[in-house]
Amino acid sequence: MESKPKKINLFTRLIKGGHIPDILDCIANLSSDEVFTPPDLVDKILDLLPEEVWHDKNLKWLDPACKTGIFLRQIAFRLMNGLKNEFPDEEERRQHIFKNMLYGIALTDLTALMSRRSLYTSKFANGEKSIADFQDENGNIRYDNRPHTYQNGSCIYCGNKEGSDLDRDESRERHAYNFIHLKEEELQNMKFDIIVGNPPYQLSDGGGTGSSAMPIYQYFVQQARRLEPKYMSFIIPSRWFAGGKGLDGFREEIIHDHRIRKIYDYPDANDCFPGVEIKGGVMYFIWDKNYDGDCEITTIIANEESMSIKRPLDEYDIFVRWNNAIPILRKVKSRNESTLDEMVSSRRPFDFNSNFKDFDQINNPDKVKIYAMNGKTGFIPRTRVQSNKSMIDTNKVLMAKAGSINGKYPNNVIGSIIVAEPGSICTETFLVVGQFKTNSEAENYAKYLKTRFVRFLLLLRTPTQNMSKSCFAFVPNLPMDREWTDEKLYTRYNITPEEQEFIESLVKELK
Repeated sequence: MESKPKKINLFTRLIKGGHIPDILDCIANLSSDEVFTPPDLVDKILDLLPEEVWHDKNLKWLDPACKTGIFLRQIAFRLMNGLKNEFPDEEERRQHIFKNMLYGIALTDLTALMSRRSLYTSKFANGEKSIADFQDENGNIRYDNRPHTYQNGSCIYCGNKEGSDLDRDESRERHAYNFIHLKEEELQNMKFDIIVGNPPYQLSDGGGTGSSAMPIYQYFVQQARRLEPKYMSFIIPSRWFAGGKGLDGFREEIIHDHRIRKIYDYPDANDCFPGVEIKGGVMYFIWDKNYDGDCEITTIIANEESMSIKRPLDEYDIFVRWNNAIPILRKVKSRNESTLDEMVSSRRPFDFNSNFKDFDQINNPDKVKIYAMNGKTGFIPRTRVQSNKSMIDTNKVLMAKAGSINGKYPNNVIGSIIVAEPGSICTETFLVVGQFKTNSEAENYAKYLKTRFVRFLLLLRTPTQNMSKSCFAFVPNLPMDREWTDEKLYTRYNITPEEQEFIESLVKELK
């Protein structure tokens, strides 16, 4: 077969650093659920592994979420260099690596073909142009269009809803991702030493996108931990830092797992994935089965690394991403003051949806004013309000549930704030963040929330734009019989000039 030596030479040139344009640098993402990983980012993730893994011929590697095959390809390059002493013959070395060390589970039939093409230089592992010597077309990269397994209306493995768009027959891909849909007996027969990859981030079935879609990446990390590899490394969204939809349990597991040796955090996902919007940013980590200690945290903004600091992940109930924030937060917490989460309402304070429009502009004593989406207001009969009636006739401060956090710093953090008069309510567009006896207290409270210091404390618990009651758990509940400014708050909490500069680097001044 004349073409095979040509492919071997191509692979050798790549290993030796010959300049060949890499199509995987340019390939577009298939969807917002499955984000392709640029080769240079894969190399940064692989750099977290200890040097000795590249010289051990007995290790078995797994990418449980193959898309382009880039992880397996970059691993192969390193192993081809690292195992030269073990296998001086290049062809013998290549066949050992491909057949005995590298394994992948693809996300779809298409990504299986792409991954084989990247690793074996042929979409069929046994094809004429394949540089690997396999008897079947799959090689060590497998895909199976599995069905979801439903119980009480939801898939027991990924949570997909029965009857959703992904509840399909076998003629269409169901996105029942193989790795997280493995049965217990299948898991028991799997043994891998190193598991790395970039799993799907969310499961979109037509009912939502972005932060409202169902997160799924956590299941890949949890499944990998069940296999107890020596090392594990994934790149995933950072939303789990503060928990939230489907992630509270995962956050608890991660922050109490002292085997996580290092974390690299990108508040702006564009620094990793140009042109891809991932609210809250992304992070990658190295998990070491034999490690037990604090985690080294590094934050990267605009490709500039912050100072790395070792600290416990579980110092607080969430993971605080900013190293420089820790001493500031410790000063605030040392005063043992109550916090604003005790004052903030839950979602849907008066049980009216954000898109509620059934109001008019006619006011009378039997009606209440309603603050709605896009700055609109109107009036509805008081009798229509069935939830939290006691809040109607108070001076209230409303805050838009959708904040202003986009990974670009400094930013506003919060959305609009309204001091609402007695006799008023709001739709789900807002949270009621405080109630007061007098209008002056409410006005002081609104000004307090707009300070950079308060918005900084909110930022620490708000990885995406969605505000909730728990986001206020670091903000002190101070008396509102006076006006608070940043200068007064900096003095109260002994914030140094350097710490003030850090706060102001993250949070804009509001006009």
